[in-house]
Amino acid sequence: MAKVKKQPRPKAETPKGFRDYFGADVAERKAMLDEIERIYHLYGFEALESSAVETVEALGKFLPDIDRPNEGVFAWQEDTGSDRPGDWLALRYDLTAPLARVYAQHRNDLPNPYRRYSMGPVWRNEKPGPGRIRQFYQCDADTVGTASVAADAEICAMLADTLEAVGIERGDYVVRVNSRKILNGVLDIIGLQDDPKKRDNVLRTIDKFDKIGVEGVRELLADGRYDASGAFIEGVGLSEKQIEPVLRFVAPQSGGTVGRIRVLNSEGKDITNLAHLSALKNVLSDSPIGLEGIEEVEQIINLVDSMGYGPDRIKADTSVVRGLGYYTGPVFEAELTFEIPDEKGRSRQFGSVAGGGRYDDLVKRFTGQTVPATGISIGVDRLLAALKAKGRIVGDTLGPVVVTVMDRDRIGDYQVMVAELRNAGIRAEMYLGNPKNFGNQLKYADKRRAPVAVIEGGDEKERGVVQLKDLFLGAKIAQSATHEEWKSQPAQVEIPRADLVSEVRRILASGL
Repeated sequence: MAKVKKQPRPKAETPKGFRDYFGADVAERKAMLDEIERIYHLYGFEALESSAVETVEALGKFLPDIDRPNEGVFAWQEDTGSDRPGDWLALRYDLTAPLARVYAQHRNDLPNPYRRYSMGPVWRNEKPGPGRIRQFYQCDADTVGTASVAADAEICAMLADTLEAVGIERGDYVVRVNSRKILNGVLDIIGLQDDPKKRDNVLRTIDKFDKIGVEGVRELLADGRYDASGAFIEGVGLSEKQIEPVLRFVAPQSGGTVGRIRVLNSEGKDITNLAHLSALKNVLSDSPIGLEGIEEVEQIINLVDSMGYGPDRIKADTSVVRGLGYYTGPVFEAELTFEIPDEKGRSRQFGSVAGGGRYDDLVKRFTGQTVPATGISIGVDRLLAALKAKGRIVGDTLGPVVVTVMDRDRIGDYQVMVAELRNAGIRAEMYLGNPKNFGNQLKYADKRRAPVAVIEGGDEKERGVVQLKDLFLGAKIAQSATHEEWKSQPAQVEIPRADLVSEVRRILASGL
């Protein structure tokens, strides 16, 4: 009889590009999401929770990887084994494409304009790498149904308020505003109206401005350049005459004096950003769409300025491109301006944590009619990383108070203690492992980051007392205190059983 081949055990590992989130990670993210939600709600936006799965047809060809439409998602086809296979379905790659479907489907029942916010995971089927995972959280807020630039200005103001609410201080961020219409005007006047491939290549090159600077952009727009590794990157192939308007668009200071110094009006107010836009008007004098874009950005900057958001918080910046192809007008990007060390210890600027813009044609795919819309998306994982880098999140989330078990026959007594603590609003649990080795119970409490361990043996029961072990204080004393300090500030105290709740509260308050 043939020997039955033993089935191999599955590997206990996360798929490539995915990760697991444990207690402290989830708690930190939830606290931040709650604060973002508070600001969104304060601005009058309503919550929307749409399906995590959409039809590929509904998602459309607006995927982040424009070279591989419909390949950047996790997709599958229903009923593939039948004579009539069903729809192709996919996990959503962002929260904006589902909004377009929701609005088109329910527009008769929704207020107009419709203001919604949405938070949740999205999925990208792309090659994982450092800082690039396939599942991550986004926080979006959008206004659908109005073409007013006041909606764009409000989104920018709300983004600034949100960053400050979660702990990013003024001076550590800036919300940058541009318009795709200005860029389209530049591309038109250099003769790329009918060359979508070159237009895309120019877009990608401009998007690298923060990393490679003006000269790097100039080289990539021309024949190409060598990167840090010595590899040659082929350029777009533009002529010098074509390159100059693009550089004036990306960085006005590269083509004149505007931008090298601060520009103040007669009242001493900084109007450098508006001066940049004025300089571009000469470049785009023959482009109606480009001039329209400049006017929109000027209006946004003037509106946010009237609301008290100066260029230290929100400013015009023509180097902002945004990668997705569906943007049709103003685009925004929130950049953190402080520096952090990279994996090699070198200082680098943290960079972008949020982006968005106006997308007036996305709903049109469903309705056949143009529906103006604008919105913003915050990358939760990057923003959390930024807060940790600034020390705003220390990652020391407290665990529950642990009630230890000294006597198996008195489980009910220990459960009563836990119930009293919980009823008082104190997070608590009873040790549920093998109570035979008391040292293991304390090790468990340490691993759970418990602030207090409650101890009641037979002797304590008879005398009507319990022992409270302050685990955080004990750890501090063990690290640095002298013997005299250890005696004067004991980490374990005996208290009347009736004072359990009040004494635990006191220890928790003293440890904050």
